[in-house]
Amino acid sequence: MKHAVTLSHLRLGAAAAAVLVLTGCASTANNPQDPLEGYNRAMFAVNDTVDRAVLKPVATGYKNVVPGFAQTGVGNFFGNLSDAWSSVNNLLQGKPEQAGTDFGRFALNSTFGIFGLLDIASEAGMQKSDEDFGQTLGKWGVPSGPYLILPLLGPSTVRDTAALPADIGGDIWKYKEPANWRNIGAAVRVVDTRASLLDASSLLEDAALDRYEFLRDGYLQRRQSQVYDGDVPRQATDDGGDADAGKQ
Repeated sequence: MKHAVTLSHLRLGAAAAAVLVLTGCASTANNPQDPLEGYNRAMFAVNDTVDRAVLKPVATGYKNVVPGFAQTGVGNFFGNLSDAWSSVNNLLQGKPEQAGTDFGRFALNSTFGIFGLLDIASEAGMQKSDEDFGQTLGKWGVPSGPYLILPLLGPSTVRDTAALPADIGGDIWKYKEPANWRNIGAAVRVVDTRASLLDASSLLEDAALDRYEFLRDGYLQRRQSQVYDGDVPRQATDDGGDADAGKQ
């Protein structure tokens, strides 16, 4: 299912934009990582229209009606499922300790946390990581390639788009049966994620900036930071890319 990938892009885009708004960072015009800007701006407008017309109103209603503890439980449940895929990617990136922590989180929350509804692992001091196959490819030294806005899915890069099949296949919920439960859960997952980002997206909308450039630059910076686990070397920052990630 593409719903899991949708929420990942929603989180990344809104979180990155919020960080830039709060820190007052300026966006960079004519970004060399965005040679497809004409297409991307058009797709951004389409996605934004769909969000304003459908997803945002539904998410707002969800946030206003569903009790906070229930929303927390939904987020915990699907976050727990993502820990399993994070564990695999950490292992592929040569980080066995973090892979073990992610798997331990998944095992603990799936049992004592009532199928992941309760995040007992975080209370126990087991740090959560969010790793996907796009980050793994970056760690292996695959360049990010041009920035790309995907229909409905939002911000991405050529590398992360190529990683989508693996990320979709690594989503445990994709294999949930029967299909109607899987589809309902996937829809709730997207709405819950969008609801959690309402404040961040409102902050972006209120900023007197080019929203497209702001979101793009914030996304690329945040994505680079994730590939390097927050320790971006100066050369990668100067080059504006992460082609050398696999050499660290």
